[in-house]
Amino acid sequence: MINVLLHHEVADYSSWKAVFDSAFDLRRNHGERACRIFRGAGNLNDLTLFFEWDNMEKARAFLASDELKARMAQAGVKGTPRVDFLSEVQSIRLTAAD
Repeated sequence: MINVLLHHEVADYSSWKAVFDSAFDLRRNHGERACRIFRGAGNLNDLTLFFEWDNMEKARAFLASDELKARMAQAGVKGTPRVDFLSEVQSIRLTAAD
């Protein structure tokens, strides 16, 4: 599994979210396992997405696809997204029991 951190700004979050949600099956069929969406505290249209993907090859192929580029344009993504591919080294979760 590979993690993908993607950062971009959108023209309007609600419009972007509708297009993003409509691509659920497309992303899943290309290897997405999970996604978390974060919005900037000072700019609600500044988005960071954290994905879990089956593997690097599937993630790279999907992110380079013409279909994704078209959907991002339709969703109002501004500029070129920043994409980082990450391998998890450690995960720590603190609980009330700690």
